[in-house]
Amino acid sequence: MTGQDWELVGAPNARDLGGMLGAGGRRVRTGRLIRTPALGRLTDEDLSTLARIAPACVVDLRGDSEIVAAPPNRLAGEPRVVRLPVYDAAHPVFTAVSEVLLGHDLGAEAKLAMQGSPAAMAGIYRWFVTGEAARAGFGAAARLAADVGSLPLLFHCSAGKDRTGWLSVVLLTAVGVDEAAIRADYLRTNSQTESLREVVLQAMRARQPELAEAAIRPLMEVRGAYLDAAYDEVRRVHGSFDRYLRDGLGLTDAHLAALRDNLLD
Repeated sequence: MTGQDWELVGAPNARDLGGMLGAGGRRVRTGRLIRTPALGRLTDEDLSTLARIAPACVVDLRGDSEIVAAPPNRLAGEPRVVRLPVYDAAHPVFTAVSEVLLGHDLGAEAKLAMQGSPAAMAGIYRWFVTGEAARAGFGAAARLAADVGSLPLLFHCSAGKDRTGWLSVVLLTAVGVDEAAIRADYLRTNSQTESLREVVLQAMRARQPELAEAAIRPLMEVRGAYLDAAYDEVRRVHGSFDRYLRDGLGLTDAHLAALRDNLLD
């Protein structure tokens, strides 16, 4: 099984990060890093696929309120489940994205529309770099990926696009993948979730005709500008991504060496 020959119907944004070119011309191993959205809507066939992938560890980046509001994750086998909540109740984006995904009324819409949803999303990405909960969660997840006993590692948030996307950036950068390739994988979320995104928007328009689509669509997409906001914050605060990995996330030389040893061919 490679990163190209499986899919999860109930988790349409799932994929294997294997195959990208990393440090020293070595490629990221397939079957080691799996990024997904939440797993509560997996089909029985999806569970069979997940059993073949056989994650040893599942990292859940969601906050408590997101987990309570969503269907329970469906898991194959008995992987170690690690909760690393990257969540800040002060940011309405977290609540809004979860509400949209679950088909609930979007109570945070008015506030987001006033501040501008793209700006709110960019603010979240800057918080990924500097927020205490974000640094703790992403740092702990990276240390798990450096532990061969945690591999294959599956990690997810709610939609599998923002927190999951930034953790993918962290891990791929740590093993020397080129920024252009990382950006391409990040933006791939839009094509993989296009059908679902349009179905959700249509359903919300039918139930809530006054819905401001301009406020909602930016929450459901990934955009290069969001990623740029995080990269800019890394440079502003730490000067370089390497210093961010070390000073912001607490990764040591040993962690970084183990990530390359464990994740690259």
